[in-house]
Amino acid sequence: MAGVEAGKEEEATAVRITGKSHVKPGKLIGRKECQLVTFDLPYLAFYYNQKLLFYKNDGCGEFEDKVEKLKEGLRVVLEEFYQLGGKLGKDDDEVLRVDYDDDMDGVEVVEAVAEGITVDELTGDDGTSSFKELIPFNGVLNLEGLHRPLLSIQLTKLKDGIAMGCAFNHAVLDGTSTWHFMSSWAQICNGTSSSVVVPPFLDRTKARNTRVKLDLSPVVSCNGDDATKHGPPAPQMREKLFRFSEAAVDKIKSRANSTPPPSDGSKPFSTFQSLAVHIWRHVSQARNLKPEDYTVFTVFADCRKRVDPPMPDSYFGNLIQAIFTATAAGLLLENPPSFGALVIQKAIESHDAKAIDERNKAWEAAPKIFQFKDAGVNCVAVGSSPRFKVYEVDFGWGKPVGVRSGSNNRFDGMVYLYQGKSGGRSIDVEITMEAQAMEKLEKDKEFLMEV
Repeated sequence: MAGVEAGKEEEATAVRITGKSHVKPGKLIGRKECQLVTFDLPYLAFYYNQKLLFYKNDGCGEFEDKVEKLKEGLRVVLEEFYQLGGKLGKDDDEVLRVDYDDDMDGVEVVEAVAEGITVDELTGDDGTSSFKELIPFNGVLNLEGLHRPLLSIQLTKLKDGIAMGCAFNHAVLDGTSTWHFMSSWAQICNGTSSSVVVPPFLDRTKARNTRVKLDLSPVVSCNGDDATKHGPPAPQMREKLFRFSEAAVDKIKSRANSTPPPSDGSKPFSTFQSLAVHIWRHVSQARNLKPEDYTVFTVFADCRKRVDPPMPDSYFGNLIQAIFTATAAGLLLENPPSFGALVIQKAIESHDAKAIDERNKAWEAAPKIFQFKDAGVNCVAVGSSPRFKVYEVDFGWGKPVGVRSGSNNRFDGMVYLYQGKSGGRSIDVEITMEAQAMEKLEKDKEFLMEV
C-alpha cells in the first residue's frame, strides 16, 4: 500500500504538459537582422535566464481564459519586442545576430497542469530546483537559440493559482530588458495601455559596433553535461531565499557606514554596497576560508549610463559587464564591514566608460566565451537587482505572490537580489552554495540580522 500512496503523492505534485503553441507579433514586421555586439557575446555559454512568477487565483476567469488573455497581450507586445520571436543567426562572416522573419515560429507558449501544487508551496524559502518542471529550457545553452525559440513561457495551472515560468535567451537580453518586456506585457494585459508605452531601443550597434567572429567549438564540446562525466563528483549545492526587512537593510547600511574608511574622498556606502559586503563576509565565514585564502566579489553591473555616449534605459540587449574585485579572507573578516564595502565601491566607481571600452577592446582582441568557473576563486557573484519592479508585474489578476530565479545559471556563490516581497526598502536575497556552507549560513544569527 505504501508504494501506491507514494505513487499517488508523486502524481499529485507532477507537472503535466497539456499543450504547446507559438505566438507571433500581431502585425507583419518583415525581415529584420540585428547584430549581436561585444556586450552580448560572452554569455553564449551561459544557460537561458529563467524566471518564475506565481499568482493566487483571484476568481476572475478560468485558467484557459487567462492563457488566452496572456497570448493576446503577447501578440501586441511582440510588435515592438519582435526580436524575442526570432532566432540567433550568422551572417556571411560568421558574425552572430538576431534574425526575425514573419515566417518564424515566434515565442513558444507551453500550457501545463499541476493540480497538486499550491501557491504557498512555491513561496517557501528553499530553492526552486524542486519546481524545475514549472520552467522551460532547463540546462539549455543560449547558443541553442540558433535553432530554438529565444523566449519560452510555461503557464501552469496550480491548485489555487497560476505559475508563469519564463526562459529568456541571455545572449539576447539582460535583466533590465527582461523586466522592461515583462512590465510592458503586463500593462497591455491589465488594460493600463493598449500598446507598449516605452518602445525598446533596438539598435545595439549604437553601444558598440565591432564585428566579432567567434570560434564556438569549445562551447559545443564543453556543454555542462559532458564536463560532469569526468573528474570528481561535483559537491552538492543548495539554494535558499533570505528575506531582509526594511529595518534589517537599514541596519546593515548604517553598520557599514558606522566606521568610515580613511578619508580619501570616498562617499557613504550605498544600500547595495552595504548589503553586498554583508553577504560577502558571511558567505566567506560560512565557507571556513583561511585568512590567506583569496575571495572574489563579482557584480554584473548595468552599463547603460556608464558608456559614452550613454544609452537609454530602454536599450534592448545586454548592456552589462562583470566587475571583479578580490581580497584576502583575513582582511575581509578581521576589518569592519567598511573595509570590504570600500573595496566594492572602488571597483564599481572605477568601472567608467574608459574601463568599459578597454575591457571590450581586450575581449575583442582575444574573444573568450565565459563559463561559470570564470567567476573567480571562492566567489560571491551578484546578478539581478532590487531596482527591478518585479512585484508590479500584474497581468490583471493581482500582483505576483512570489518571483524567483530558476535552476539555470546557478553555481557556488551565485546571488540574485530582488525587490523584497514586503515592499519598501526590503530586499530578497537568493543564494546558491555548497550544502555544508549553506547550513552554517542558515544558523548565522548575525547574517540573518537576528542579533
